[in-house]
Amino acid sequence: MACALLLGLLLFTVLAAPSQGNRPSPTSRLRYSRFLDPSNVVFLRWDFDLEAEMITFELQVRTAGWVGLGVTNRYTVVGSDLVVGGVLPNGNVYFSDQHLVDEDTLEEDGSQDAELLGLTEDDVYTTMRFSRPFRSCDPHDRDITSDTMRVLAAYGLDDTLKLDRERTFVKSIFLLQIVHPDDLDVPEDTIIHDLEITDFLIPEDDTTYACTFLPLPIVSKKHHIYKFEPKMVHRNETMVHHILVYACGNASALPTGISDCYGADPAFSLCSQVIVGWAIGGTSYQFPDDVGISIGTPLDPQWIRLEVHYSNFHNLPGVHDSTGMRMYYTARVRKYDMGVLQLGFFTFPIHFIPPGAESFLSYGLCKTEKFEEVNGAPVPGIQVYGYLLHTHLAGRALQAVQYRNGTQLRTICKDDSYDFNLQETRDLPHRVEIKPGDELLIECHYQTLDRDSLTFGGPSTVNEMCLIFLFYYPRNNISSCMGYPDIIYVAHELGEEASDSMEGIMAMNNVEWTPESIKKAEKACKEAQQTVIIKTIDEIVENTTGWIPEINPTPRQPCLESWGGKVEPQDQTPAGFRAAPMALSASGTATPRCFSLAAFLLGQGAICWLLATLQAGI
Repeated sequence: MACALLLGLLLFTVLAAPSQGNRPSPTSRLRYSRFLDPSNVVFLRWDFDLEAEMITFELQVRTAGWVGLGVTNRYTVVGSDLVVGGVLPNGNVYFSDQHLVDEDTLEEDGSQDAELLGLTEDDVYTTMRFSRPFRSCDPHDRDITSDTMRVLAAYGLDDTLKLDRERTFVKSIFLLQIVHPDDLDVPEDTIIHDLEITDFLIPEDDTTYACTFLPLPIVSKKHHIYKFEPKMVHRNETMVHHILVYACGNASALPTGISDCYGADPAFSLCSQVIVGWAIGGTSYQFPDDVGISIGTPLDPQWIRLEVHYSNFHNLPGVHDSTGMRMYYTARVRKYDMGVLQLGFFTFPIHFIPPGAESFLSYGLCKTEKFEEVNGAPVPGIQVYGYLLHTHLAGRALQAVQYRNGTQLRTICKDDSYDFNLQETRDLPHRVEIKPGDELLIECHYQTLDRDSLTFGGPSTVNEMCLIFLFYYPRNNISSCMGYPDIIYVAHELGEEASDSMEGIMAMNNVEWTPESIKKAEKACKEAQQTVIIKTIDEIVENTTGWIPEINPTPRQPCLESWGGKVEPQDQTPAGFRAAPMALSASGTATPRCFSLAAFLLGQGAICWLLATLQAGI
């Protein structure tokens, strides 16, 4: 009698408890999916609940053996977390939260922070579904963040838990994609317009920037472009590094044909206001339902500059290409006209990164106090809703930080695990307001341990860039706001003579680069006065100066105990809670060793303990 009453009370408490956000159920549809291997054997579905800070994964692998999924870093799989599971020949399942102590050896975590939701095996696939917190209190679990996540997947041909490098895969993914394309409106009157370089012979050079000028669609009234996607020739995809579309001022005199963007004819570098961009690893991007790129009014651009960066590292001859951007537009006008603000380190010629650097930070400052003067009209506060990060191969992390009245306000966006091969436009979880007078600081983190000579800022993939593009509304005329340090001051701090900027940057070749001189150069670049260059769509340029403010690190969120309780960050090694495992049949049906519904809702271990206590008392 006491057992029944207690179970009834516990079940009533759970069933009456408030819902934990939109956490997926054991059978709900998971919105995101991706193959994790080149042979399409390993397929991942996932979804998440930002409010509850929980993520659900479903791994489906073409095997009758064990499967595993976790998170690793860019350098080594050692220390990676890996949740493993499988179905034994007798139909029982095994499931465990583990980590790699070396490249081949798994060890079970002391705290089991993954919750099994389903584990099945049929004639073709083994499928494992589980959930875990974004940040558990187990030091062996890696945090799930809005950074680029390197997802680790592995499997075996049988139930022997042993890693095989041929069946272990790492793929960079943005797991916390804020907006899913299915959530956005697709207008019924959609019109498609392609902007492309046609039948271009790619030079047999490592790096080519090809530019041409093209008209935007001619429409009789205002329309909005609401989506873009890359348009590439199938066989040439690996040679395209990025595609940018720049809006041109309507008073611009534009050249014809295709030429080097930054070569002998400076006319091919005209038009500097980015309106859309794609980079390697990216896909299509659709704007939020209330914003779009305006076309068809006297204030809107009529022509664009299309820039395609080719990387022909194998120097292949005779490759013809027709790459560009496909635009989707509609007559259903949206609430806001959007713009893109380019921020960062002014790329050439001042930017340098020493060789052999474990870490080197570069900064680009933007001061918005002159925006109204340069814009030629009042500039209201802007609302930022998305961003695109861009460095080249030495880039490891980027962030954009906002200051107001000399005080750090927030980090607008960041990625501490940046991957050059995955550059996509991302949505912010909340829109951010930038007011006139605010300062914006871009910080880029580089590593050059594999280089024995200086890396300079420039267009080639082996050069470097430090850029963040902010997608915002309402649109104004400002196209870019970028900074660079006083290189003469930097040279003097490193003991080199320099009387002008060119001598200053050339003096960097004379420095003996050691860990000490690298840190000294980084400190000098940060302390030097910055020149800030503000540019408009009509090529109006205004300079100002400023100083790099300090960046206060963003505190980590509290971790989540395995039973769901919050633990403050100062609690370094909480004991955690490990529930007794549930046995699942091959069909995925729960067959726990005590009351099944209560075990499913509350955790079998807790119910069994309560029943045993009652029985001992009775």
